[in-house]
Amino acid sequence: MRSSENEKAPYVARVETIEADAKGNVKVRVRWYYRPEESIGGRRQFHGIKELFLSDHYDTQSVHTIEDKCIVHTFKNYTKLEDVGLEDYFCRFEYKAATGGFTPDRVAVYVLHPSSLLII
Repeated sequence: MRSSENEKAPYVARVETIEADAKGNVKVRVRWYYRPEESIGGRRQFHGIKELFLSDHYDTQSVHTIEDKCIVHTFKNYTKLEDVGLEDYFCRFEYKAATGGFTPDRVAVYVLHPSSLLII
């Protein structure tokens, strides 16, 4: 969804419902995704570049604010993609916008130890 600030990346939201009023104005009820840098605590080292958090923040917007569509995959499905396109993102957390809490509240992070690297 289009940001009001032109230099800012578009917002990402999941369309929950589409409704038209008596005047024919079409509105969408959306559930917002947050980027790590938009969350309380900010981006952490283990966050992926294309990672989003599905929030508990809902809103109603004009259908005209929709710029394009994207695909938000589960982390497991995202890791299986052969080609990651501009429209591909992944989500592995739900985010409580008011408190900054996450569900699940932890995730496995794997770090390669330098001794496990093979240099040829």
